[in-house]
Amino acid sequence: MSWAWEYDPSEEHVTAGAPPTLILQVEEKAGELVRAAEALYVHGAAYESTSPPGGTALVTDGMFVYQTIPRHERVYILQVTAW
Repeated sequence: MSWAWEYDPSEEHVTAGAPPTLILQVEEKAGELVRAAEALYVHGAAYESTSPPGGTALVTDGMFVYQTIPRHERVYILQVTAW
């Protein structure tokens, strides 16, 4: 498995009504979060502790809520909010 990000439960659900510029910003920031998680949890699939708390990330046109699950080697985007 390899680290990646994805929308949860689906892109349509999470980004409904969000402008395309905001979605682009969210996806760029999600890529940064994936690279950080990959460096922090080098052997993510073997991670045995509880998952870290979720977080909020700010981008120019809004914000999003995410959850990192090391055992899945995923950063899940849960909610996108436009300003």
